[in-house]
Amino acid sequence: MKTRITFLLAFLFFVSNLSVAQQDEECMTKLSIFHEYVKAKNFDAAYDSWMDVRTKCPKFNNAIYIDGEKILEYKIEKIAAGEGKIALIQDLVKLWGEREENFPNKTADGEYAANACQLMYDNKELLKKTDLELYECFDAAYKLDKATFTNPKSLYTYFSLMVDLYDAGKKSAQDLFDKYDDVVEKVEDEVKNYSELLNNLVEKEDAGTPLTSKEGKYKSFYESYLGAYDKIASSIDSKLGERANCENLIPLYQKDFDNNKQNAVWLQRAAGKMSEKDCTDDPLFFKLVNAYHDISPSANSAYYLGILKDKEGKSNEAIAFYEEAIKLETDNFKKAKLNNNIGLKLKAKGSYGRARGFFRESLRLNPSNGHPYLSIASMYASSANDCGDTNFNKRATFWLAAEEARKAGRVDPTLKGAAAQTAENYMAKAPTKSEIFSAGNSGQVINIGCWIGASVTVPKI
Repeated sequence: MKTRITFLLAFLFFVSNLSVAQQDEECMTKLSIFHEYVKAKNFDAAYDSWMDVRTKCPKFNNAIYIDGEKILEYKIEKIAAGEGKIALIQDLVKLWGEREENFPNKTADGEYAANACQLMYDNKELLKKTDLELYECFDAAYKLDKATFTNPKSLYTYFSLMVDLYDAGKKSAQDLFDKYDDVVEKVEDEVKNYSELLNNLVEKEDAGTPLTSKEGKYKSFYESYLGAYDKIASSIDSKLGERANCENLIPLYQKDFDNNKQNAVWLQRAAGKMSEKDCTDDPLFFKLVNAYHDISPSANSAYYLGILKDKEGKSNEAIAFYEEAIKLETDNFKKAKLNNNIGLKLKAKGSYGRARGFFRESLRLNPSNGHPYLSIASMYASSANDCGDTNFNKRATFWLAAEEARKAGRVDPTLKGAAAQTAENYMAKAPTKSEIFSAGNSGQVINIGCWIGASVTVPKI
C-alpha cells in the first residue's frame, strides 16, 4: 500500500513539473515573439502574445512589464478618446501595480506611483479627475518614496497643482510655500546628484583623456537630466510668481514667528525665502536670521548674517561671515553654490578681483556649473577700457572674455546656447582681422594688466 502511495505521489510530482515546464516553455516562446515585435515597434502584433504571458506567467520575466508599458502607451496614444482609451489608461496603471507586486526589487515605488499620477493628469478631462484628487495622488507618491520620485515633469506638475489649489482657496499660503521649498530642495538634490556624476567626466576631459563610448553616453544622459531640471526650476519659479512677494511673505512669517522661533527648519526656510525675494530690508529678516543662528549655527545662518552686514554697509564684516559660511559647509556642491553667491555679491560691488577668486573656487568644487565662467567673462568685458595701454590692447580683453564664455558652454549643458551667443558678442568687440594686419602683431602675446593679470595671444591671420 505504501509503495502505491509513494508511486502515486511521484507520478503527480512528475506530472506537475512537466506541466510547469511546458507552461514555462510556452511563456518563453511567446515572450520571445512579443519582445521581437516590440523591438520592431510593431505593438499591435505584440499585444496578444504579450497578454497571454502577462496572464499565465506574471512572474516569468520583468520584460512583461517593460515591454507591456510600451505596448499600452502606444495604444493609448493611438486611440482618440472614449471608453476604450479610459480602459487602456486604467490597464496601464494596473500593469504598474502588477510590476510592483511581482518584481518589487526592480520597481521604484515613487517613480511608478508618480508615473500613474502623471498619466491621470495628462488625461484628467477624459478621466474627470479634479485638481485636488490629482494633487493627493502626487502627494501620496512623494511621501511613499521621495528618493525615486525624480521625474522632472512630475515634480513640476506636483507643484503646479499646489499653486492651482492655492489660487482656488483650497490650500493656505503656508502650504504653498512649504511645498515650494520641498520641491525646490528635491530638484536641487537631483541637480547635485547628476552634477557630481558629470563632474567626474568633465575633469577627465579637462585632463586631456578622451571619454570611452560608454562614458560619452553617460555624459549625454547626465546633461539631458540637468537640462530638464534647469527648465523646470525656472518653470517652478514662474508658476509661483508674485504669490511669494514681500507683501505676502512678511505678514505670514511675522504671524508664525513666535510659534516657530525654536524650529530651525522653519527659520531657515523663512530666512531663505526672504533673502531670495529680496525682503532683507524688513526687520523681520533680522529676527529670523538671529533666531536661526542662535539655535542652529550653520553655513546658511552665517551667510544670512553676512547679508545683514552688507545691508549695514559693513563689507569687511560681511565677507568674514561669508567666509565663515564656507568653512562651516561640508558639502562641496553647496560650498560651490556659496562661493558663487558670494562672488556675485562682490561682482555687483565692483570688487572684481576678489569676486573672481570665489568664482574660481566654485568652479573647482563643481566644474560642471558654467555660470561662474560667464560671470568672469562679464567682469573681463566690463574692464576692457581700464586694463590696457592702447585701444588695441584694451579691446584684446574681449578675446579673454570670449574664451571664458566658451568654457561655460563646454562644461554646462544648460548654457550651451547662451554661452555661444555671449562669446560671439564679445568676439564682435575684439580687434578685427584687418586691425590685426595693420598692427602687425598676429600671433603675439599681449599682457592684460590691472586686476585681470592675464595674457592673450593675438589670433594668427
